[in-house]
Amino acid sequence: MRSIWAVAVNTVKQALRLKIAAVFIVLLLVLLPVMGLKMTGDGTLKGRMQAFVSYGLSLTTLLLALLTIFTTAYTLTSDVKDKQVYTVLTKPIRRFQFVLGKLFGVILLDAALLALFSVIIYSITILLPTLLHADDDQVAQVRNEFFTARASLAPVEPDISEELEQAYNKLKQDGEVPAGVDENPIARRNYRDELARRIGLRKRAAVVGEELLWEFNNVKPKDPNQDLFIRFKYDVAVNPQDLQIYSKWVVGDVRQLRLGTPIETPLYSLERKDLIRTFREFAVPADAVAGDGYLALAFLNGPLNDTVVIFPQDGLELLYKADTFTANFVRAALLIFVRLVFLAALAVFAGSFLSFPVAILLCLSVFTMANMSGYIGESYHVVGAQPNGLYSYCLKPLIMLLPEFDQVSPSQFLVPARLFSWSLLGWLSFTTVCLKALPLAIMSLLIFTYREIAKVIV
Repeated sequence: MRSIWAVAVNTVKQALRLKIAAVFIVLLLVLLPVMGLKMTGDGTLKGRMQAFVSYGLSLTTLLLALLTIFTTAYTLTSDVKDKQVYTVLTKPIRRFQFVLGKLFGVILLDAALLALFSVIIYSITILLPTLLHADDDQVAQVRNEFFTARASLAPVEPDISEELEQAYNKLKQDGEVPAGVDENPIARRNYRDELARRIGLRKRAAVVGEELLWEFNNVKPKDPNQDLFIRFKYDVAVNPQDLQIYSKWVVGDVRQLRLGTPIETPLYSLERKDLIRTFREFAVPADAVAGDGYLALAFLNGPLNDTVVIFPQDGLELLYKADTFTANFVRAALLIFVRLVFLAALAVFAGSFLSFPVAILLCLSVFTMANMSGYIGESYHVVGAQPNGLYSYCLKPLIMLLPEFDQVSPSQFLVPARLFSWSLLGWLSFTTVCLKALPLAIMSLLIFTYREIAKVIV
């Protein structure tokens, strides 16, 4: 360990002497405070804070990722190219200790820089309400809708399999199914998927004067004195002139009304006017939840709208406080660190047998694809539907090896104040470090151990 630690310390010193490292560090030290004061978002205090946290974490992640790739690849390849490795490996330092020292040195540098910039972002975020001279209403809003970590419950999608089968059979009997669809499995699947989408859309749409009802079970707020939050977004068949929708909401245990029993759990009724195609929130007291964890939401499309109101598939969810903003922020920073560990292992692997330019190109390609994994996966499913073994046996395994950076991001939880649980962080850490970074580190050790560093010239 002494030899590995010595190489790690030397790697940190070598990295800090690089001009690119100094440029990235200075950029973050200057840009983060400026972004905190200049970000406007949607103009509200909450919007400004959401914009700062989102862009601040994204910029920090991007620059630290690039710094990790360039630093790791450079320190390893330059020592071989400049023949400095000759003097190191002639000492009682084995090759695997040299590679591990490089890897641990970069990880140590990443941990220190990430901690520094995370503290800066967190401190600016906490101080923003004071720096911007926010009023009491704005402070209360960000305390309930931003400085928290809320668990999310989405409505259970109804089972439409029987209705889908009946609708498809009726269309087939009436001769409305396009020719050749029923004989072609792919065309039949696509046609049924579109039919299922239409049926699901009808169940999330309300004509003027119609009511939609969603029921939730196992709603378990920690404190009955806190608020619940309903987050929703409207779509419409025809745009209103002012792009606003008038609505009436009823929240509570509607079973009391159905059965005609005495009202023991409060029912809350709210009339609202909200912008279409924009996520909005409103709060109701948590005592609206029944003792068995049941809660219902009813939406009435008001007569002033004169249009069909549609809720997108992700257009409604129930939120309640489950943790603190600080704990959520710490977990988000740890997720960034886990990804930097993967990039360090990737750069060590590339630098163990490639030249500096080629190693950088490989790492940047993987980093780009990791941030486009969702798009790549969808493209594979479209193309892979064709009977071609190239995709099934060659491309699919390679796609599965890619980390999925775009599937879960820190901003995805911090901006809407959603809970980023320890269990999810643990799973992402296991898959990224143990299943993807560790094999790369092991392969780099094996490659560098058996690599011919210097040729004997006679």
